[in-house]
Amino acid sequence: MSRPTARTRRTRPVWARAGLALMLVALSALAACSSSDSDRVVHVLGTWTGSEQDAFRAMVRPFEEQTGITVDYQGSRDSDTILADRVSNGAPPDLAVLSSPGQLVQYARAGRLTPLDDALDLPGMTRQYGASWVRLGAVDGKQYAVFVKASMKSLLWFSPTALTAHGWRPPGTWEQLQALNRTIAGSGVPPWCIGLESSSTSGWPGTDWLEDIVLAQSGPDVYDRWASGQLAWSSPQIKLAWQTWGSIVGAKGLVRGDARGMLLSNFGAAGTSLFSPTPGCYFDHAASFITGYYQRSGTRLTPGRDFDAVPFPTIDPRFQGSAEVAGDLLGMFHPTPAARRLVAYLTTPAAQQIWVARGGAISPNRDVAAGAYPDALSRHLRQLLLDARTVRFDASDLMPTALQSSFHQAVLSYADDPTRLDTLLADLDRVRATVYA
Repeated sequence: MSRPTARTRRTRPVWARAGLALMLVALSALAACSSSDSDRVVHVLGTWTGSEQDAFRAMVRPFEEQTGITVDYQGSRDSDTILADRVSNGAPPDLAVLSSPGQLVQYARAGRLTPLDDALDLPGMTRQYGASWVRLGAVDGKQYAVFVKASMKSLLWFSPTALTAHGWRPPGTWEQLQALNRTIAGSGVPPWCIGLESSSTSGWPGTDWLEDIVLAQSGPDVYDRWASGQLAWSSPQIKLAWQTWGSIVGAKGLVRGDARGMLLSNFGAAGTSLFSPTPGCYFDHAASFITGYYQRSGTRLTPGRDFDAVPFPTIDPRFQGSAEVAGDLLGMFHPTPAARRLVAYLTTPAAQQIWVARGGAISPNRDVAAGAYPDALSRHLRQLLLDARTVRFDASDLMPTALQSSFHQAVLSYADDPTRLDTLLADLDRVRATVYA
């Protein structure tokens, strides 16, 4: 719903001295009424639809009841396009969910976003969230966004029932993973289900694989240099990460459906083969939000019993305990007192626990109690997030849009033909040189 972009005021040419005081009182009352009308609604644009939209509405309901402010939410999977159009037309929403820190930087440096420093208790937030999470919402020393929810990305999913039936255990190291791959493939079933299809952003599930490998294999310093464009794609560390992933996706019989299966399978549906009476695979690499897709698969699944997760395997022991994360940032495009109040509310433990209690989300706020989570698995994922020794945000989400899109496409091309790696990395370096020029 669009909102008027400006208020008009009526003026009169001359006032008699005797009526001046009375008119000032009247104007003050009119301004208060107009301000009150404006501050009764906060317009929010976001990516959340379906159960996520329901969770957000549940999250803001107490705020609406306590303040009398209505939160008018518009959810769309194309919210990035809608936001760009509304910003360019001068009619942005009050608040909007930003798909990545890269998008945050773009809007902040273009002067489109309003800093939140005076709307938030930043010392209190730093204590609750940790400095790294607060810093991810800052640009050039000012706080422009806050995290509404987070997800763990460095996870391997499996069916405990299916593994136990064979006496297999989830791997803790890359060497154990490789050995288990060979054992499972030898039984005649591919160990992995991988889906790379995701509409206009197909390929991104493969970027998560590569990001986890870079972090676990070469460490956070290399990861940071690569994510920020300082390290070439053709560098030995990044090329090695692709080759390490290639030992799975380029090997015959390790992925369900091989290359065609990966390219045509949707990321949210691929892992449901874990739960078939005769499993079609035994592992799925996915973020914590995949649980929602599992539970919508048409079978009644119990978290922890029918599906469980372990951290991404250790590759180099020096970097054990590293975790890749993602999250949804909220920024302010049209500052109003009501919008400021909503932003402050959404960062509180009381608001955060409403969403996590519904499942499918993790709060980076340490003051959200473990008891707020609906089951043992979600509490386990929360603890993995809080206990991670090294936390890094999804690298592709930190990259400029053109490079991110090229990364997605390179993943698809590599899955189809791993022998093209050198050409693909050279192409990515050309895009890198352009976007960081």
